[in-house]
Formats: sequence, C-alpha cells, structure tokens
Amino acid sequence: MLNICGFRWNWPTIGVACWMLLAVCGSVAAPSFTATLDRNVVPVGETVTLSLIFEGANPTGTPTLPAFRNLAVAPGVNQSSSFSFANGQQTSRQTYTYTLIAQTVGDVTIPPMQVQAGGKAMTSSALALKIIPTSAAESNPVTSITNLAFLRLIVPKTEVFVGEPFPVEVHLYWQTAREISMPQLQAEGFSVGQMPKPAQTQTRIGNTTYNLAVFKLAASAARSGNLTLGPVEGGLTVLIPIANQRRSRDPFESFFGGGQQYQPRPTTLTSATAPMKVLPLPSQNIPEGFNGAIGNYQLSVSAGPTNVGVGDPITVRVQISGRGPIDSILYPAQTQWRDFTTYPATSKAETSDELGLVGKKSFEQVIIPQNHEIKVLPPVLFSFFDTSSKTYRTLTGPSIPLTVRPSGTPATPLPSLTNLAAGNAPQAADDIIGIRHRLEASTSAASPLYSRSGFLVLQSVPVLVWLALLVNRKRNESIANNPRQRRQREVAQRVREGMNELCAHAAARQSDQFFAVLFRLLQEQVGERLDLPATAITEAIVDERLRGRGLSDDAVKTLHELFHACNVARYAPVESSQELVALIPKLEGVLQELQKFAS
Repeated sequence: MLNICGFRWNWPTIGVACWMLLAVCGSVAAPSFTATLDRNVVPVGETVTLSLIFEGANPTGTPTLPAFRNLAVAPGVNQSSSFSFANGQQTSRQTYTYTLIAQTVGDVTIPPMQVQAGGKAMTSSALALKIIPTSAAESNPVTSITNLAFLRLIVPKTEVFVGEPFPVEVHLYWQTAREISMPQLQAEGFSVGQMPKPAQTQTRIGNTTYNLAVFKLAASAARSGNLTLGPVEGGLTVLIPIANQRRSRDPFESFFGGGQQYQPRPTTLTSATAPMKVLPLPSQNIPEGFNGAIGNYQLSVSAGPTNVGVGDPITVRVQISGRGPIDSILYPAQTQWRDFTTYPATSKAETSDELGLVGKKSFEQVIIPQNHEIKVLPPVLFSFFDTSSKTYRTLTGPSIPLTVRPSGTPATPLPSLTNLAAGNAPQAADDIIGIRHRLEASTSAASPLYSRSGFLVLQSVPVLVWLALLVNRKRNESIANNPRQRRQREVAQRVREGMNELCAHAAARQSDQFFAVLFRLLQEQVGERLDLPATAITEAIVDERLRGRGLSDDAVKTLHELFHACNVARYAPVESSQELVALIPKLEGVLQELQKFAS
C-alpha cells in the first residue's frame, strides 16, 4: 500500500493505472508526407484541388508551392487538423489544401516537393495531371438547364489497339440538385468495367462553384475500326431558383434558409460522344510465345533449389510487372523446357491503381528434371505487344545454372566385405579343391526369378514409368504449341476456383464480391469460346456472336439474365444470401453449355 498525495494506492490499482497510461501513450505511427490531386484530368478553365497531407509530423510553417507550368495557384490556403487512435497507434494529420486553375492544354507534372517537418526534410511523390480542351459536353441549353448541371465524357486517349485497356472518366457537374442517378455509358463495340462509386469534390468554372462527381473506369475495344464511345446519360432533379419571388415579411425565414425558393425540374443529361480510332494488332512478326498480353511490362525470374537429383522438384518464380491488364496476364508457355516435367503454375495479382492497370502478377511453377545431363534451366520468355512502341517485344529471363545428380540406390556390399564387417575370418584359400563325386539335391532350391510373377511385374514398372513420362511430355508439347487448348485448360481451372469463391461470397452475403466474380467468370468462359480477350466480352457480344450459332436460346436467355443481374447489382446490391445462391445453378448450367459450344 502506497500513500501518494493523500491517496492510498495498492499494487493492483497501480498496475491498472500503468496499463491505461501505456494505452493512452501508445506507439506513434511513422511520420509521412503525401501529395494528392482530387482528379487527374481537368478541362481548361476549371480548378483542381491539391492536398498536402502530413501524418505524425507538423511542417514548420505553411508550405509554399513552386511555380507550375500550365497551372495557376489561386490565393488562399485551407488548413485542417485531425487526430486518431487505432490498433495501439496514435496518428495526427495536418492537411493543407490549395486550389489550382488549369490555364493551358497539356500534360503537367507536379514535381516532388520537399518540406521541413518533424525536424527533418520530407519529400512527396511526383503527380501527373492532364489538361484537356473544354468539350461541348454542355452544348445545348435544354439538357444542361442553363449550365446548372451537365455531363462530360473524358477519354484522354482516342487511338487504341484491339484489347488495349484505356482509362475513361465521367464528370457530373451540378449546382443544386437531388435524386441523382448513376450515369449510363453507351459503349457499343467496347468492353467497359462496372461503373464505380464516384469521388465527390468541388470545382470552379469562372465565378461559379459546382459540385463534381468523378467516375473512373477502364474500357477496351472488341473490334477495330472507327468507333464511337458514348454518349453518357444521367438523370437528376435540378433545383432552379425562382426569380421575382415575393419578399417574406418574416425576418426569421431568411435567417433559417427559407428565403430562397426553388422549382424542381426532373432532367436527363447527355454528354458529347468521343470518336475512337481502334487499330488491329499487327499480323506480322508475332512471337511464338505471344498469348495476348498487351501493355508495357518488366520480367524477373528466380528458381531454387539449383542442386538437386533427378526427380527432385525445383520451384520457378516469375514476376511480370508494369502497365496493362494485370489480372488477365497468362503464364508464358516455355517450349524449351523439354527435359523437365512441368506442373500447372499458381498465380497472384497485385494492382496499385484503382483501375487495375498498374501492378504485378507473380507465378510459381514446380518443375522436375528428367536426367542428370541437364546443366542449365533455359531462360523464361515472355512476349507482349508494346502499345507505346507499337511493336511486339519478348523479354528474356536469365539462364539459371543447375547441378542435377543421377538418382539410384547404394550398391549391395560384397559377401567378403559383409563377412569381415560381421567379424568372421576369411576362408583359407586352397590350391586344390576336391572334386565332389555326387551332387546331393538341395533341400532349399528356389524357383528361377523369371518364373516369379512379382519379378515380372517389378521389371515392367520402369517401362510403364517411361511410357507415362513420354505421354506427359508429348501432351505438354502439344499444349505448348496450341495456345487455344492452353487457354481452355486455364479457363476451366479459373471457373472451378471461381465457383468456390461464389459459394463463399454468397454465404457471407458479400454482394459486390459475388457479382464481380460472376461477371469475370462469364467474360472468361465466353471469351475462351469465341477466342476473344476476356475484357472484350459484353452483353452485346452475346447476341452478335452466340445467338443463332449453335447455342440454345435458353442458354442465350440465361446469359442475358446473368449479365443483367450484374448490371443491376451495381446500383441495388442484393442483400439476401438465398438470392445469391439461386444464381449459382444458373451459372453452372450455362457454363456447361458454353463448354460444349464450338465457335
């Protein structure tokens, strides 16, 4: 018992107090400094918000921005502070917000900024901003309601290749409105991802402030030619101020916001269209191992162990990183690995942007050397179409030296050595050995080995193993030389894994994840049957390529129902586990019919 400042403290009380003090003074998160933009594409004349965020450190004074090309910095800085405590870590955040005005069309790079904070110099990452011309998105006053609300379709890249993913943004502007619905993008001839939840901010156009919702998604063209993307249509109720309204005599009415009256007007907004030039992939100089990868990538390869015996496994690790449809990258077939038994590779994709177009995909494959004469693992080859240089490229990994020992069992020791090991003296050697006049019948004479069934079966094992290895090798070579068959096997495996994911998401009532997997399985299976990229499959492709081509009308109808369910789920998520489970048998049935369909 301790008496401190007139209070009596026992040891349990002191322990509880110390624990509470440690909880309050928990570990502090590592300080950081980041710079962000509320959007990456902005028309000329509009504003974009730049935020400098300090966590765990306070800058020495308000940061000063450098001069930016094509941008002007509006006067004034907004500062906000926040404090949080989670998972035993306390975090303080200081945010400085600047308003930038887009002045001239072009690509702008906001360089890394260095600021003194927390007693040391902290540097942010560079940011990219694209300034585009002001479009005619709010062209007619009927749909724009005198510019109280309008839509813009922004496509930074208007010349693409078939299957090449490109970013698309939909900007919805409004001053005062309600009952805002999700915009719908018309995209005939394109595959478009699901319309995501928007990021909401504000912008100024001239002297007018607008609320702005930015929808970012990825699209890819399913066929070549001069196509049109858009328009975008969206509905909302615009609140139009009533002019010449009667002045109220109640002085409290204007104080509480009742002075201004509005007239609601339901409105459908329509954006301008974006003309697109879609080029086919070159038909010449296609690498042997090209399997449809489009983008710009880097390759890294490792393998181990490298000192093994014949029949021992070696794990090959391949990582493909860069910009492109990361999740749809297929493991490259290696036709030079003829002296190895190979097994299907496992994969894991990680993306670092919200559209899934930047990141890496890692593969692991187990291979087994077949003979001890192997000295090196031939390099991994990965071919893709580089959209920036408009050429096919093949990346080559390193040749990995191997030490492969022959397999076998230790030799049986000689009888003389066995006797010596047992402590028996060796038999004395005689110059003359007596002749035995009569041979007695041996009481333990055994039948010859060749007459034993077990011996014959044992001798057939190496032959059967050799035949099995030969058949497996021929099958692997056939699959390696047939990309269509290889894709069919990979899609079948993805479908099996996806069905398990669907059951798990349905049981957990995870509607968004359930329909994302459902949509991906439909794209994978239909794309494999039609020999098209999975990202190019839309509901329109079903009518264009499947109806009347041998697939039953019931299957086509079920496909439409499943695609429609995916679209509806974007805006009205299904909450019932029973409703999700009810879709799984429909999907299984239509996938089985698609697997029998021959394009």
